[in-house]
Amino acid sequence: MSGTPKVTLYTRKGCCLCDDAKHVLELAGREARFDLDEVDIDGHPDLKKLYSEEVPVIAINGSKAFKYRVSVDEFLEKLAARG
Repeated sequence: MSGTPKVTLYTRKGCCLCDDAKHVLELAGREARFDLDEVDIDGHPDLKKLYSEEVPVIAINGSKAFKYRVSVDEFLEKLAARG
């Protein structure tokens, strides 16, 4: 796939792990280029049903790459492999 990878962070309000994942993505954004879309699953019934017990979930180009926790290095490695 050419172009800038699309990263989606599925999250919800009041989720500490979600805040951690967002921070990791902000740090990773200093080293790699990607488009980030943050989606609150509680506003989407289908996503809430799919990811309710797994947030945060990070998808790269539409495929789930991580849930719960991620490090900057892990994210950058998988981003390079899928990007």
